[in-house]
Amino acid sequence: MLAETICSAVSAAGLGIAAVTAYRKRFLAATRIAAYSLIPIGLVLTGVVQWVTDIAFKPSVWLGFGLLGVAWLLFMTTRAIERRGVGTRKERKAAAQAAQRGAVAPAASVPSLGSGVPADRPQTKPKQEAAAPGEDFSDIEAILKKHGI
Repeated sequence: MLAETICSAVSAAGLGIAAVTAYRKRFLAATRIAAYSLIPIGLVLTGVVQWVTDIAFKPSVWLGFGLLGVAWLLFMTTRAIERRGVGTRKERKAAAQAAQRGAVAPAASVPSLGSGVPADRPQTKPKQEAAAPGEDFSDIEAILKKHGI
């Protein structure tokens, strides 16, 4: 009941401001103000205000929103863990069985949670070999000359 009264008062005040604005010969601004001031009373008449107040002041609704937030957080956590390369239960089980048979070393089959590298990728990058002293750098020299270096 209080929300409906407040919305009605806001609409009446807005229409009053629109009338004053129209009196000052600013008809376009007055029409815009009148349009904005009719929105709160329209929301009251359609029942939207009652629906919003029912949602805002019920603890069970907020509990429901909290549970939805927890569910979303759990989904995002599991997705982040999967992307880190830990793998699914089936992949871990297959890797453990292969390790028991001796086909794959246990350290290479299942990465730790902190490594962030999937088991199918190499753990270290290969080092690039140093350039040989007699290698041709003519293309680099051409680029440097082009830029005046």
